[in-house]
Formats: sequence, C-alpha cells, structure tokens
Amino acid sequence: MTVAAFYDLEGTLVSTNLVHTLGFYARNQQGLLRSLRKSAATLVSLPVFAVSDQYSRMVFNDLFFKRYKGATEDRLRFFAEDLFETVLKPAVFPGAFELIEKSRSLGLRQVVVTGALDISVDPLMKHLRIDDYVANRLEFVNGVATGRLLPPVLASATKASWIRTYAEREKINLNESYAYSDSMSDLPMLSIVGHPAAVNPDMRLRQTALHHDWPILNLK
Repeated sequence: MTVAAFYDLEGTLVSTNLVHTLGFYARNQQGLLRSLRKSAATLVSLPVFAVSDQYSRMVFNDLFFKRYKGATEDRLRFFAEDLFETVLKPAVFPGAFELIEKSRSLGLRQVVVTGALDISVDPLMKHLRIDDYVANRLEFVNGVATGRLLPPVLASATKASWIRTYAEREKINLNESYAYSDSMSDLPMLSIVGHPAAVNPDMRLRQTALHHDWPILNLK
C-alpha cells in the first residue's frame, strides 16, 4: 500500500491565513469605493472571526466565506497569480520545502488538506510541487459567489473524514502515514495517522503533542 504525508496549509507550511487572502481580494475589487468598503468591512470583522474560530471552525467558515458574496469567479481567478506572488509565496516558511522534499525522498505521496479556497491556493500547490490537494470551494451562480461553500466543507473532523475516504480510494496505509498541522482544530486529522506531528503549534496542540510524545517541528 502507498504511504502519504498529509499537511494542513495555513500556519503549517505558510504564515498567512484566510483573512490575508480575503484582504487581498477586498483591495482588488473593481472600483476604488467598493474596494475601500470591502477592506474596511474585513478589518471590522477581524474580532468576530477570531472569536468564532475559537468557538467552532464550522461557525467561522459560515461567517467568513459570506464575505465573498458577490465576487465574480473570473475576477478571483484573474488575481490568483498576483495573490500567490505578493502574499502566499513570500509567506512560505523556510523549513516547509525541506520537510516536503525529505518526505518526498522517502517515497511518500504529498497531500495538502486545507480550508483555504481552491482558487487561491492552486498556484501555491504547483510551487510546492504537491502531488494532490483538497480545498474549500465557493458556490457560484452565473459566475457570481453566493457566499456559501460547496460540500464537503473542510474543517476539523471533516478533514479527517476526507482523508479516510481518500486513503481508501488510493489504497493508502494510514497507520504508516504522516500528518502535520499547527492547530488543535486539526486534532482529528492528526489522530487518524500513525505518525502525527505538531508544526509551529498553538498552545493547546503543543500540550497535546507533549502528552502523546508527538514530534514538535518549527518551520519558521
């Protein structure tokens, strides 16, 4: 059977988060006034996003992705390369390439499982030479975002469910596989593989890793 390495993305391989991406798109809306309004709304919402993320990643997703309502798919795709060059590429942690290349040299399939948007991370996945990835997808009607995500909404336990389905389809041995994340919200994802590791972990994940004797990595 194949063995894989599963990575969370934001906070694990890159220093950016979902708000950085939203902020970039908000600044690049058509029309200066609309851009300023979008940027201001994003800044005002930051405390709400932070509290909801601590409470529930699903609640956070529901609140957060509504900010994309009205954005056109063409415009999001048009700016994806600029987003990569100006925001995401500079944010890749110094140790990320080394970790991925070492893992690849061991014959592991490289898989990213992220709650970020597929449109925004596609250039980054090519840059990191990731074999496969899954990301959240916005719902579009007539090319315009509704502010909702298409299922499955990748967060917390849903990431673990996706990995199990993927592993069964691709004949991947999870007991011999690896998983990397920075957040306690990804505990389900870390717990289903034989070799979990905490990367740049938050306080709760660090304590959990120490308790279970999991490796703690710093890619910064």
